[in-house]
Amino acid sequence: MKKSIYIVLLVSVLWSCDYFKPVQEDEAIARVEDAFLYHKDLKKVLPENLNATDSTIFANNFINRWATQQLLVQNAQVNLSDSKLEKFDRLIQQYKSDLYSKAYLEALVSKNLDTTVSNQEATIYYDINKDAFKLNEDLIKFRYINLDANRLDLDDVKTKFKRFNIEDKKELDSISIQFKTYSLKDSVWIRVDQVINKIAAVQPENRNELLKKSNFIQLKDSLGLYLMQINDVLLRNETAPLEYVRPTINQIVINKRKLELIKQLEKDITKDAIKNKQFEIYN
Repeated sequence: MKKSIYIVLLVSVLWSCDYFKPVQEDEAIARVEDAFLYHKDLKKVLPENLNATDSTIFANNFINRWATQQLLVQNAQVNLSDSKLEKFDRLIQQYKSDLYSKAYLEALVSKNLDTTVSNQEATIYYDINKDAFKLNEDLIKFRYINLDANRLDLDDVKTKFKRFNIEDKKELDSISIQFKTYSLKDSVWIRVDQVINKIAAVQPENRNELLKKSNFIQLKDSLGLYLMQINDVLLRNETAPLEYVRPTINQIVINKRKLELIKQLEKDITKDAIKNKQFEIYN
């Protein structure tokens, strides 16, 4: 059966002030059989700051897309088999129920979920599941300085950098503005590939120098002189340290809590519904 469509556009330009004046709820701008498109529907999707021409083009395109969708749906309802339509209706209803249920549960979880993972809890999980935390990359703890190779106090800086006692660290911090780049936080595990990406002087042929514990490295390129001190090394397939995988453990523990909370909420909701006679099973 041939469908007809009647599209009625405003005479005034859509972006003008008149367009944004209050309109009657039943003032439609387009119709496909018994389905109507209203000003308020178009206003919700109309982008701001469009000029008159672009507003008109957008409106026409939106109305035509809406009409095409309505025609397709209505033709489907006429021409598809009853069994297929029933199947689609069940899927639509299930999808609607899933959306509502998920949104409500997420709101409850967000309100009630404890997202704090204590050090003790993280350590227990790590100790139990240590075999699951194998490294797939090389890690090092190191510090480095990129500085001018012609500095008059280079030997002094180098000595303090290698010795690196409390006083040395303070003095290097105090003159760090003179360095081109630097990182003196040598207690943090970092991937070797990050070091290679950051320090161009590290090449494939000297990469292995980074994997030697307590190794001092001095490299030079067009950007200056690099001083590097390797404090500790962990190689691929070794067990990852707790501090390195702590963010992952936190997320695992929180996700586990979330699943347990969802199950408990579902039980509580059903239990309350039975208690309040909102839910009954007839024998």
